[in-house]
Amino acid sequence: MTDKEPVIRVENLCKKFGPFTALNGVNLAIQAGEVHALLGDNGAGKSTLIKILSGVLQPTDGTIFVDGVPTNFRSPRDASAAGIGTVYQDLALSQLSSVTRNFFLGREITIGSGPFGVMKIKEMDRITHDEMQKIGIDISDPTQSVGTMSGGQRQTLAIARAIYFGARVLILDEPTSALGQKQQMEVLKTIRRVRGLGNIAIILITHNEIHSQLVADRYTFLSLGEVIGTGAKDELESRDIRRLMAGGADIADLAEELAKV
Repeated sequence: MTDKEPVIRVENLCKKFGPFTALNGVNLAIQAGEVHALLGDNGAGKSTLIKILSGVLQPTDGTIFVDGVPTNFRSPRDASAAGIGTVYQDLALSQLSSVTRNFFLGREITIGSGPFGVMKIKEMDRITHDEMQKIGIDISDPTQSVGTMSGGQRQTLAIARAIYFGARVLILDEPTSALGQKQQMEVLKTIRRVRGLGNIAIILITHNEIHSQLVADRYTFLSLGEVIGTGAKDELESRDIRRLMAGGADIADLAEELAKV
């Protein structure tokens, strides 16, 4: 474990919705240059946690630290300004618009300001191409529509966009779900390349144990809103990961439960 200050750290994070406790005293620390897999069954609290880290929800209690400084995200804009970039499953891409227009999406480079500003399309095309190429996707024609891209390329576009606009912590929400095997590998390669940059912290939310083992450096497991396990990749065996992903249940216990039916 490094002695460096984590890029982002949460202490005793709690979130209640009326009488329901979604998170109960969660602690988490993410370092730059690592892929930190956040795993757990449905209802474990993963979505609530990433919504708090991305500023969509505010915690009931607990503290978020960015570079060691206590921080309060009152909105997604606050989280983005602090360098938190979230890539959701739906990617927020317009299928009919060009790769470049999707890359900038409201942050276009223009000559002049206001409604009479003229977009610098060639410069935007160059930046889009170069930024995607940095993490392994060579789009020869950034004017093509996003609808012509593979699922893996779209994920890379969303990731490259987040990094270019200042993300130091990249939250990837189920990035390989609903993709074919070849496209899944495209995304895993992109994650490895982003990790290789050395200055980006990645939080990977996934239900795929194999994918987590291929790219993750450390793990945190949630169950019913609480951390039930954490550890580095070399500290955990496959059976440990499977057990903790299932909320701590051993496969033998699950088999015994099924036998009672």
